Amino acid sequence: MDKNNQSQIVEDIRNQFIEKISDNMNAFGTSTSVGRVLGIIYMNKEPMTLDEIAQETGMSKTRMSQLVREMIDMNIAERVFKKGVRKDLYTVEEDYYDTFISLFTSTWQQSITRSRHFEKKQTDRLDELKKQNLTDENAAARDELQEELDEWKEYFDWIRRVIEFFESGEIFEHVPKKTIGGDHHE
Repeated sequence: MDKNNQSQIVEDIRNQFIEKISDNMNAFGTSTSVGRVLGIIYMNKEPMTLDEIAQETGMSKTRMSQLVREMIDMNIAERVFKKGVRKDLYTVEEDYYDTFISLFTSTWQQSITRSRHFEKKQTDRLDELKKQNLTDENAAARDELQEELDEWKEYFDWIRRVIEFFESGEIFEHVPKKTIGGDHHE
C-alpha cells in the first residue's frame, strides 16, 4: 500500500470517528453541528482557534463562535490560553465519560430550571384558589392539582439528586469505568 493510500485510510478513519462522535452527541440531545465541532476538536488532540474549526467544518467563523459558546455553556468545551498565541483557543473534554456527564447534567439542569418557573407559577395560582370560597367540586379539583404539583416537585428533586450522583462521580462506584485492558479506573 502506498503512502497516499495509507494517509487516505487514516483520514477516513479519523472522519468516521468525528461522525460517530457527532451521532452520539445527537443521541444525547445535542445538535449534530455541536457534535461535529466537538469531534473535530477532540480528534485534533490540540486546542483549535475559531478560524481552524471554521475551516475544518466549512462553516462561518460567526457560526463557530455561536457553537463554541453553546458548548462552553454545556461544559463540554473551554477557552484555553497558550503562550505566544494571540487568538482564542478552544479545547474539549477528552474523557468520554465526563463529556456524557456534562451533557446529561446540563440538559437536565435546564429542565429543572424550567420546572421551577412552572412550579412557582402554579403554586401562586393554587394559593390564590385557597383564598377563594370554592364549590366542593372545585375544592376537590384544587386539592388534586396540589397533590399533582407536590409529586411534580418530588420528581424534579429526584432529578436534581440524580444530577448530583453523576457530577459527584459516585456513579462510577456503582458502574465503574473500565480501561482497555479491563482494569477499573478510579
